[in-house]
Amino acid sequence: MKITWIIGLICGILGIIGHFTQVQYLSEHSFTLLLIGFLALAVGTTFKGI
Repeated sequence: MKITWIIGLICGILGIIGHFTQVQYLSEHSFTLLLIGFLALAVGTTFKGI
């Protein structure tokens, strides 16, 4: 569970950075990174065995 939560947190932070700054890959995929981060946080919090 902890690794899923950490991956979600990292993806969310990268998505936020990509939204507010101009980093080539992060800016192009900021919404996708935020979506993946949110889903990973939701799965990691909901299902304790993952």
